[in-house]
Amino acid sequence: MSDRLPPLTALRAFDAAARHMSFAKAADELNVTPAALSFQIKSLEEHLGAPLFRRLNRAVALTDAGRTLAPGTEDGFRILSEAWRATRRLQDD
Repeated sequence: MSDRLPPLTALRAFDAAARHMSFAKAADELNVTPAALSFQIKSLEEHLGAPLFRRLNRAVALTDAGRTLAPGTEDGFRILSEAWRATRRLQDD
């Protein structure tokens, strides 16, 4: 297993799905199809070498790996958003 980070789009898809606990709602948030979101999650799981979600009837649940990754992606995207907003404010000055 490589320490190389996976694609940002796949992490973004995971973050949305983990927050919503729904691929359909995450797809809506990201303006992609559920199939495209599912593809991103599957590519992330392949990159990791482990499942992040258990697929249930009309629902998903995080695996141990998913529960470990979720806080980091949430914090990471929050920090990126804050840095972007701060940088944009510099342009308004």
